[in-house]
Amino acid sequence: MGELRRVFDDRIANDTVREKAFDKLYDELKQYKNDFVFQAEKPLLLDLLLFYDSLNWFQESLVKQEMSPDVIADSFQYLIDEFIEVLYRRDVTPLEESTKFDRKVHKAVKVSDTDDKDADYRITQVLKRGFSRNDKQLRPEEVVILRYRGDKG
Repeated sequence: MGELRRVFDDRIANDTVREKAFDKLYDELKQYKNDFVFQAEKPLLLDLLLFYDSLNWFQESLVKQEMSPDVIADSFQYLIDEFIEVLYRRDVTPLEESTKFDRKVHKAVKVSDTDDKDADYRITQVLKRGFSRNDKQLRPEEVVILRYRGDKG
């Protein structure tokens, strides 16, 4: 009976040590995971902070009314270009411009009728630009298209 008691106590002590080791291992793994995510996101976050600084500069210039309308337009275009550059650094690229509707890359959000048969499925307006990353579509381009409905006479 004493021998069984000793074996039982050894098992309980061994299980406690093993449990503490696993708890420590899980804590280290969690810390590693959190640091890994932070390190992976850090370059993007720094780029976004630079863009934030540019937005603040633009807002201050507007409030102080330091810019003419032409300079405002140029500055705003600069902000758009800077933001596109942030996307490029993450391998996100705008879809190539197209005049013909393609269901693979476009989403028709509005359709207008046309009498011109050659204009069928022609894009008349881009409402939202489409983007891709590594040849995989992130967002389809939202467009307005023309549709030939046949002779109405």
